[in-house]
Amino acid sequence: MTAGLALFARARVPGAARRHRWFLGVISLGAVLRIVTMLGYRPAIWFPDSYTYVVTALRPRPDLVRPAGYSMFLRLLEPFHSFGLVVFLQHLLGLATVVLVYTAVLRLGGRGWAATLAAAPVALDAYQIQLEHLLVSDTLFAFLVVAAVFTCLGPLTWRGACAAGLLLAAATLTRTIGLPLIVVVAAWSFFRQMRAARGSGSASAGGRARFGSRSKAGLVGVLVLVALLPVAGYAAWFASTYHRFGIVGSNGVFLYARTMSFADCRVMRPPADLAVLCDPTPPERRPPSQEYVWDAGSPLVALPGITFTRETERLAGRFAFLALRSQPVDYVASVLSELSRSFTLGRPVYPDQEIYDAYEFPAVTPPPPTRSPAMAGAELAVRYEEGPIGTRIVEPFAGWTRAYQDVARVPGTVLLLVLLLPPVVAVVRRRRGERAGPPWTLPWAVSVSLLVVPAATAEFDYRYVLPAVPLACLAAALMTARQADQSEAPRPVESVNIQ
Repeated sequence: MTAGLALFARARVPGAARRHRWFLGVISLGAVLRIVTMLGYRPAIWFPDSYTYVVTALRPRPDLVRPAGYSMFLRLLEPFHSFGLVVFLQHLLGLATVVLVYTAVLRLGGRGWAATLAAAPVALDAYQIQLEHLLVSDTLFAFLVVAAVFTCLGPLTWRGACAAGLLLAAATLTRTIGLPLIVVVAAWSFFRQMRAARGSGSASAGGRARFGSRSKAGLVGVLVLVALLPVAGYAAWFASTYHRFGIVGSNGVFLYARTMSFADCRVMRPPADLAVLCDPTPPERRPPSQEYVWDAGSPLVALPGITFTRETERLAGRFAFLALRSQPVDYVASVLSELSRSFTLGRPVYPDQEIYDAYEFPAVTPPPPTRSPAMAGAELAVRYEEGPIGTRIVEPFAGWTRAYQDVARVPGTVLLLVLLLPPVVAVVRRRRGERAGPPWTLPWAVSVSLLVVPAATAEFDYRYVLPAVPLACLAAALMTARQADQSEAPRPVESVNIQ
């Protein structure tokens, strides 16, 4: 029997390799690029936020600005004392995301060439690879979100609902933008389940159809419950630490900073306690929004005490909501302006040169941090690593990586075209009377949310765009499947001929 299984495996593997040869070529090239990056930049590349994550990892306590999910990821790996291992696993998560996108397209009846094209940006984009090499939460977050969408695209079972809920909870506790994604995924799953229940019912089996509808709605309820329970537990931990309920204590501060791109106190007419947060500088001459959170010259930062006290948070939140009520048109225009930065053909410097340079592979070793909170994190990082943490640049590998980054990226305009493709094709098909295709709307809606929410609540940042790319590409690739929604009976990947 063992000999038979070995013979079967030898017979199957070459055939599978031929069918998926283009994808295997893409993911192999992606793996090689990541190996070269790890050889060129050892053990990792640091970002200003990295030090805060390390502090929370080694001194577990909810952070006021960032949830602790990524810090717990670091803590799990602390026994190995290697930031090189951390970025190695992040590169593996990037490649796992590539596999999820490719598999999802094939499972739902998409073409092999489309599946390969959809997976290629995550595998080959130099900025994606650089993001994986940074000690930040985005790679882990992107994997969790793509895995949750992947789970929901299949038949929603009790086990699948629990898995999707846990993945969304983990994503929320890694980056707060995961919280609105729970709403997006739950709403999409509910309408999809209701449509499936109506489609399976009949006039003679109305009772069974209604029971099926309740059962399917119950699955969505399980998904939401499983997603929110860990979030509620974390919020309780946060409340026991800071005596206020939430998963961060900075929402009002960041929304205040966001409104400072357009807020005009002559229009708002704030009361005296809020007027201290006004900036007389004309909006068109103001710095990027996040300067109002961190810069010493910000009216908010100039207030007594630390920026994220409960009193300051409430004051900033009140100012922000007054600005939104007083200038809703200006707010919408500001959000659209910020969102448009995601779709530029080039890559202009934004929000400032320091942050922009942090997303480029450096040619010289970056200096150690100079701000005191980051310096404290650097000291703990040395303990974590049990050795020096500075990035060592090793040639020629680093030079090859920098040269590759000069030419290999997904332009924002291409991302816009990818996002426009699914709804345009869907409208054309509907006018032709063709049957509905596979459920492209879920990855598309999540991708759009990942772009819109930061633009609406904080500001544009290049690294916020990258998690939206695989889902946008997945939605576009699913349009190559013309058959009706097959999510209730997905095709086995092994049976898909993509020659």
